[in-house]
Amino acid sequence: MTSVTTPTAPAASGAAAPPKERRRSSSGGGGRPGSRLRVIAPIAVFVLVMGAWTFVSESVLAEDSRFLLPAPYDVIKVGLFDAANRAEILDALWSTTQIALTGLALAIVLGVLLAVVMSQARWAEFSLYPYAVVLQTIPILAVVPMFGFWFGYEFTSRVIVCVMVALFPTITNTLFGLKSVEPGLHDLFTLHGATRLQRLVRLQLPAALPAMVTGFKISGGMAIIGSIVADFFFRQGEPGIGRMIDVYRQRLATEQLLTCLILSSLVGLIVFWAFDLLGDHIDRRRSGRAATTTTKS
Repeated sequence: MTSVTTPTAPAASGAAAPPKERRRSSSGGGGRPGSRLRVIAPIAVFVLVMGAWTFVSESVLAEDSRFLLPAPYDVIKVGLFDAANRAEILDALWSTTQIALTGLALAIVLGVLLAVVMSQARWAEFSLYPYAVVLQTIPILAVVPMFGFWFGYEFTSRVIVCVMVALFPTITNTLFGLKSVEPGLHDLFTLHGATRLQRLVRLQLPAALPAMVTGFKISGGMAIIGSIVADFFFRQGEPGIGRMIDVYRQRLATEQLLTCLILSSLVGLIVFWAFDLLGDHIDRRRSGRAATTTTKS
């Protein structure tokens, strides 16, 4: 068969702009009001939460009970401005972040590969997807000790826990995106004599990118949780945030404990924002290609 040039998915997806671009166009000014609201709204909520937290700590709790919920400035003073506490917490945070990012990367690679295999053959989906669901429903706290017995109590076991908890969202969202391509586009590729590989690379994967990024966002948060849970149970090797949380709990060191929680949550937010920026970049590129196609037609 002679080689043919098949259209890419974004070029064949029609002239209508995605909802995000329509919202930006209707707001005027290139989407600036929406951008300002996106910054101002979380800042306003943050100020309200900090104010409520300070009020409860200073005015509601009795003086001898304030160690249960110290004021925000006390948490910052003890957890971050104290050099010894800061070094201890940041070292643990770095260990947790390394494990979480390694597990997330492996979960993304394995999840996308499994979803691609399942999207290409119904028998593969029927054979593999039920086990992906089972993987999601297994109580992680029950299997963590077994991973320690099998693989040791250090880096490898903790990464496996992260992969286990982060794999399912990637599989599900990627498979959904690969299967959500419009039948008309499949017919168009068939008309051009596209091979299965051409259809996957130039149609299904580009169309699935928004759903895949959504799965990556979910998996990023799950990987952070998995790393903390694994560290909480595996008490050998380099300590992470999970072990430090347990240590501070035993000491009733609430300021350090809250600092660990806040910083680990911040890492999860950074991972989420990174994938969110990637999703915005994909949307802009898809919109630009759609506009170019409309102009040419």
